[in-house]
Amino acid sequence: MRDAIARLRANIAKVFLGHDRSVDRVVQCLLARGHLLIEDVPGVGKTVLATSLARSLDCSFSRIQLTPDMLPSDVLGVTIYEREGRGFVFKRGPIFANIILADEINRTTPRTQTALLEAMNEGQVSIEGQVHVLEQPFMLVATQNPYEFEGTYLLPENQLDRFLMRIRLGYPTPEEEARVLDLRPSNGQLHDLAPVLHREDVVKLQQAVDGVKVEKSLLDYIVAFANATRRSDELEVGLSPRGSLALAQAARASAYMDGRDHVEPEDIVDAVLPVAAHRVIPRSAAAASNAGRIEEILTGILESVRSPA
Repeated sequence: MRDAIARLRANIAKVFLGHDRSVDRVVQCLLARGHLLIEDVPGVGKTVLATSLARSLDCSFSRIQLTPDMLPSDVLGVTIYEREGRGFVFKRGPIFANIILADEINRTTPRTQTALLEAMNEGQVSIEGQVHVLEQPFMLVATQNPYEFEGTYLLPENQLDRFLMRIRLGYPTPEEEARVLDLRPSNGQLHDLAPVLHREDVVKLQQAVDGVKVEKSLLDYIVAFANATRRSDELEVGLSPRGSLALAQAARASAYMDGRDHVEPEDIVDAVLPVAAHRVIPRSAAAASNAGRIEEILTGILESVRSPA
């Protein structure tokens, strides 16, 4: 099955050029049954990365272009009355797919953002008293522009907490950008991308990740780090127990991708910033709006916690 991971990585990298680390993160989130938030300025490939993942999997896919006038029913679906004796019929919205691309999630209103909460956290939606279970695998990849951009709404903390990871892509190197200009992968190669994994393969990989062992000393390490964030003088809100669970699961996925059946301290350290940075709240308003400063705080806290031998 690990050969399947290599095929998936390589397939995405055909069109998403020069960001191997970001490719690894999106695959890691998929294997860990997590949702991914990609935050960066327009034009650096957020949508290309999400779409290339979806096209690499033989799964259902939907893209939601979120706008300020979008309603929750536009995402979840709506019950309508049909004549000819059929009565009321539920018409499923775009959330009913295996891979969802929620493009520019912070351009829509908090009401519509909140409509995604139950689906992301529980794998189901409740509409008019009826519970509709979402098919597995279920992964939401959301993109957002930085908050200082005009026409954006802050994602509430309980919404951010549903994302296993938040990543930033950054600008490519001059050499990588020249390759993009030459190959223009989003014009042709993206549309021609063929699936390399079936839905059942993804589920089996996720189950294999669940079986990766985490020794008690490493669980204690995660708990010690979480407690250190809660005691920090620089943080108003530290890492929650849900955040600790996310950190452990991301570490399992990292270990499995590296061909191991057990987690090592490096897997946890590697996952701390993408898993924890969007879940903590600094005391300083200036730090709260500076992602780099939040990462510095977390790095300092991590260095203060003794790592298992």
